[in-house]
Amino acid sequence: MTIKCKNRMIDVRDVYFKYPSNDESESAVALDGVSLYIEKGEFVGIIGHNGSGKSTLSKLLNAIIFPTQGDVIVSGLNTKDHENLWTIRQTAGMVFQNPDYQLVATIVEEDVAFGPENLGVPPLEIRERVDRALAIVEMQAYAHQKPHQLSGEQKQRIAIAGILAMEPECIIFDEPTAMLDPSGRREVMETIKRLNRDKDMTVIHITHFMEEIVDADRIIVLDKGKVVMEGQPRTIFRQVKRLKEIGLDVPQMTELAYELGNEGLKIDDDVLSIEEMVNALCQ
Repeated sequence: MTIKCKNRMIDVRDVYFKYPSNDESESAVALDGVSLYIEKGEFVGIIGHNGSGKSTLSKLLNAIIFPTQGDVIVSGLNTKDHENLWTIRQTAGMVFQNPDYQLVATIVEEDVAFGPENLGVPPLEIRERVDRALAIVEMQAYAHQKPHQLSGEQKQRIAIAGILAMEPECIIFDEPTAMLDPSGRREVMETIKRLNRDKDMTVIHITHFMEEIVDADRIIVLDKGKVVMEGQPRTIFRQVKRLKEIGLDVPQMTELAYELGNEGLKIDDDVLSIEEMVNALCQ
């Protein structure tokens, strides 16, 4: 079944998901009536503490698993219609926390070509897609390298190139910087932001690092399998007390502004960056 909604990339409608258990009465409810949407071209951050349902949601969006109840619509296609699965997985690519799970070939360019080959793309077009994808993530110089010789950040960029070669409309990033050092995180995040900014790629970014999503269009907050907050980064992060109550951090400068405010200093409570903090203190 195809469901058209102008400019809507993803529509999650009253979704429940339970992981199976030997005792049905104790089945773990991972998502509890979740409804949300993602527009085409948006950069949406999804946050929540461990066990809030973030990774379950990401797998539902990529049709790796399916709702116990409710509907997930990706570019007009319902994930429950199994004849749509390959189209959905090509439309909404997914990059995991550990790039080693996605690197399958012994040479970088062969790894990037793996997805298009499985889609039956003609060889000449595969060559073009591989070159284009490696250029986008700025890894052309490593085309003939062995993936295991690369750094964690380089491996993650190759994993992103492998998804790009399948020409998705949307990429779901499930904590892609979790295993990287600060320098590696910055490099991968710059790649992700460039995809959204320059290529108009729809980006869904699941993360524990709040600074990574201060430039997002919207942030969705999950807690105990429910959407509990949704809005622009300033709107979300200024609610420091509420976020802390559900076990989440805020960007460092927002935290500093919050603490200074508690000490009696009059300062904006929606500061997100060092530059904004300097400006606020100099007023």
